[in-house]
Amino acid sequence: MNKEAKIYVAGHRGMVGSAIVRNLQAKGFKHIITRTSAELDLRDGVAVADFFAEEKPDYVFLAAAKVGGIVANNTYRAEFIYDNMMIQNHVIHQSYMNGVQKLMFLGSSCIYPKFAAQPMREDALLTGTLEPTNEPYAIAKIAGIKMCEAYRAQYGCDFISVMPTNLYGPNDNYDLQNSHVLPALIRKFHEAKAEGKASVEIWGTGSPKREFLHADDLAEACVYLMDHYSEPELINIGTGEDISIKDLALLVKETVGFEGELVFDTSKPDGTPRKLMDVSKLHGTGFKHKIELPEGIAAVYEDFVKNPPVKA
Repeated sequence: MNKEAKIYVAGHRGMVGSAIVRNLQAKGFKHIITRTSAELDLRDGVAVADFFAEEKPDYVFLAAAKVGGIVANNTYRAEFIYDNMMIQNHVIHQSYMNGVQKLMFLGSSCIYPKFAAQPMREDALLTGTLEPTNEPYAIAKIAGIKMCEAYRAQYGCDFISVMPTNLYGPNDNYDLQNSHVLPALIRKFHEAKAEGKASVEIWGTGSPKREFLHADDLAEACVYLMDHYSEPELINIGTGEDISIKDLALLVKETVGFEGELVFDTSKPDGTPRKLMDVSKLHGTGFKHKIELPEGIAAVYEDFVKNPPVKA
């Protein structure tokens, strides 16, 4: 990408999209195109067609999606499959129709089978049953990957798919009803400390293991891969390192300075037992993450304290 290229970042207000915008701006890209969901509803095919015809972007980062944790994924199943399918269908198709030079589709590690061999290789896709709680979201993301592959095969489009692991960072979602595990833990421990509580409840057994990547590392990887990767197969983006939910909770507890106990509610679901990415393909391109988890959590907690979410 040259510095004069027109780059559309779909989903620029989210954690991933905003990190990509920051990264591009820091690198001196001058023509970054954004629209809020109020300005452009990506589920509206006519509106998306008009937008692409008017703006004619050279590159597209497709980071827009309806996202959430176990509760949101399992509760709003129809919305998760419909909204995500519509968003990606319209953006990918209009990128083809309007001659976009390259598109990057951002998926999710939940595309892999629930009991995929660990660490999860890219070729594990479609080799087993998905985690039931987020199946609609995962199926939508799988459809996006296959759509990029199909448009490359039939039309010669340079459309690539990247699969980020669990993310955290600035602009994360701290709503306890639909956030992911790390921001939920930060908020729980912070509020428990402020209210002088004796304990914090953690969903599940604490045994599942998860991998976490800072959004700024993901953005760096995405911009890097836009220039250095052009294959039909998807590519994982992660750290290649994981941690149990219990140990993660202890790390957040220490970072926040909460002195109470952990209580595990084993009546709540654990979700997938382990989700660790095989990042050998990513490392083979010359990219490796820079922000380690303790440092990253300390930074996001500092940001959380400065900009606390509004209590419901």
